[in-house]
Amino acid sequence: MADNHYDVIIIGTGAGGGTLAYRLAPSGKRILLLERGGYVPREKQNWDSRAVEVENRYHIKEPWYDRDGREFHAGTHYFVGGNTKFYGAALIRLRRQDFGQVAHHAGVSPAWPIAYEDLEPYYTEAEHLYQVHGVRGSDPTEPPASAPYLHPPLSHEPRIQQLVDDLTRIGHRPFHMPVGVMLDEQNPRQSRCIRCDTCDGFPCLVYAKADAQVICVDPALTHPNVTLVTDAYVARLETSASGREVTKVHVEQNGARETYSAGVVVVSCGAINSAALLLRSASDQHPRGLANGSDVVGRHYMCHLNSMLLAVSREPNPTRFQKTWGLNDFYFPSKEWDYPMGHISMIGKTDANTLRAGAPRIAPGWTLEKMAEHTLSFWLTSEDLPHPDNRVTVDRDGRITLSYAPNNEEGHKRLVAKLKSMLKEIRCHDHLIPLNAYIPARIPLAGVAHQNGTVRFGRDPKTSALDVHCKAHEVDNLYVVDASFFPSSCAVNPALTIMANALRVGDHLRERLA
Repeated sequence: MADNHYDVIIIGTGAGGGTLAYRLAPSGKRILLLERGGYVPREKQNWDSRAVEVENRYHIKEPWYDRDGREFHAGTHYFVGGNTKFYGAALIRLRRQDFGQVAHHAGVSPAWPIAYEDLEPYYTEAEHLYQVHGVRGSDPTEPPASAPYLHPPLSHEPRIQQLVDDLTRIGHRPFHMPVGVMLDEQNPRQSRCIRCDTCDGFPCLVYAKADAQVICVDPALTHPNVTLVTDAYVARLETSASGREVTKVHVEQNGARETYSAGVVVVSCGAINSAALLLRSASDQHPRGLANGSDVVGRHYMCHLNSMLLAVSREPNPTRFQKTWGLNDFYFPSKEWDYPMGHISMIGKTDANTLRAGAPRIAPGWTLEKMAEHTLSFWLTSEDLPHPDNRVTVDRDGRITLSYAPNNEEGHKRLVAKLKSMLKEIRCHDHLIPLNAYIPARIPLAGVAHQNGTVRFGRDPKTSALDVHCKAHEVDNLYVVDASFFPSSCAVNPALTIMANALRVGDHLRERLA
């Protein structure tokens, strides 16, 4: 057991676990990273839209189940770097107001137990660490920041610049999206990023996307005190007789079983799998699941109300990298409506393979290839509210059931309608086209990229599982640092907040371990 005992075990290597490993690596403490998958293979299929988006080459293979017991396959990934290997690298802060109560049409989004100011220094540090390109001051909802971005914003390609100009002309305030890619537009020959059209949703073949593997895990592993074990599925966590500390981490690796232990155990498997691990770890001391005396573990699952909608430009859109702008004019109550609607931005360029998979209705005489040349691909995000019946559960065999019913939908409907009302002014045909795979363009249950909320933090152990440092109220050496800790989902991508919080928790752990 001595060889299998560490100062810290981190389960999961994505935005939370990977960033935490980076923060703790220089401490000299003995750190073990356990990753369920391996490294994403570097192969031509990394940039093949048919392999990635149609055949789902890199998605998990295990079945999950919906609340009616129907099997589905989630669009998530088990690799070193977690889902950041496939994200669009939009790294945007929550708004300052998101940390307080926010009134929505369907209810109230709860306040966080920490303020924006508590996380702000770590937001800045995470932006610098993940090489975010952006510019302060262009987004009117942007919270105050203690430092500028280190890298200039990504330029808009001509059709996107035209779109931004049109939005500005009709009174809107589009801003440069903060994006974590290693692009040097002043020195393109030396730039690691080549500004390709297979970034959002694809792994980067040339390691030019600022993902957790490239930015954090690989550098952490240069420290001799840090060890990574891949293909390591953590079956359950075992506690001492008192139930107050995790004493054993039970791992299955390629059919073999191994046991590890550590002074501190950190769970960062993604909001769904982190909740599932804690629930699988039920015991006499924790009969409802580890650290679940409050009965909130697995509950309050949120994933945003997301829609992917295509507009058909009246002129060709040869853009390669179009995820360079966002619009938050309707993020808060506005003259348009008394409640928040959400966030508008773009996703990666849609090609004929993706269109073919969705089989959209197209005008006579249009081919899918021609249509792809004219599409503008919009991503709309609205906040869903935490509800205890939206939850993760596991059965005796550890199989995951994800029960989820969307809520707070009126704002999202209005956001879609608002985009539709702009189409003529942004030189598009006057209708939005949903991919028929997503009826009506809403991302289905399997779309779990923005998963959060299942192991919420708070100051009251009766209504939360974690304290303000993301330590379990009931277990003295157990932490959770993925998006499980979110009490509310807000309406922007969660990645930067996960990273910033991992740095914050890392500082707490460095003090604890000193």
